[in-house]
Amino acid sequence: MSVFVDASTRVLVLGITGHQGTIHTRGMKAFGTQVVAGTSMRKGVPEVEGVPVFESVEDAVKATHPNTACLFVPAPFAKDALFEVADAGIPLAVIITEHIPFHDMLDMLYYASAKGTRILGPNCPGIATPGAAKVGILPNVIFKPGNVGVVSRSGTLTYEIVNNLTENGFGETTCIGLGGDPVPGTTFIDALAGFQKDPETHAIVMVGEIGGVAEEEAAEYIGKHVTKPVVSYVAGQSAPPGKRMGHAGAIITRGKGTAESKVQALSKAGVRVAKFPYEIPGLVRQALKA
Repeated sequence: MSVFVDASTRVLVLGITGHQGTIHTRGMKAFGTQVVAGTSMRKGVPEVEGVPVFESVEDAVKATHPNTACLFVPAPFAKDALFEVADAGIPLAVIITEHIPFHDMLDMLYYASAKGTRILGPNCPGIATPGAAKVGILPNVIFKPGNVGVVSRSGTLTYEIVNNLTENGFGETTCIGLGGDPVPGTTFIDALAGFQKDPETHAIVMVGEIGGVAEEEAAEYIGKHVTKPVVSYVAGQSAPPGKRMGHAGAIITRGKGTAESKVQALSKAGVRVAKFPYEIPGLVRQALKA
């Protein structure tokens, strides 16, 4: 169940007739992605942005053979939509939808895993491989092909960092937005393992934030399994305990999940940690020269 996308990626957009589904279908096609089908609860809509629209995932799969789904459906319908995707045998589901209930997401993860479907998200910007494919809402203009892999829990911070890398002469192999909810379908470790195996990726940028222990677990994994240089930034360093900062998962409780603990763990694993996002290109340059 790979989280990566490439030129062979064929995308089915669930909720394609909605405002966001339509806009971002246009953006994915402009990026060069093969968007082969969409689904909608609306009747009598034959196509959107030149993409055929079907009434069910099953019908769309039979007619167009997608291998990736992008979900823009409202949160109350997300669980049923994901079940349809998993039942149809689609191996990757990118869930853009936010505000999915915690227990719905637990059901979705269990069901998807049992069916062999990987979830990216929810509440994520998606994934982009410059020159090949994009699934989600990441801005097209910030990317160019290169040798830096990027994985992040934050959407808009990802855009800033990727754009900064590009403006400083770097390009990206793949950028993966994990999403900031408490129950993610794909983790830092999943992305790091993929980048470690990818021969085109020479350095990795990992953007974390306060809350949970995902960054500490990633640091342990890096120390044991990742030989490529890793540069990181941890957002939320000024957040007071007990306050949620933006994402549902970005909350410090009982001294755990602090920026300080994450920075310490990453530094101990040999990761170059930036104090500010604008420092990342310089640290990547140092890492690649080392």
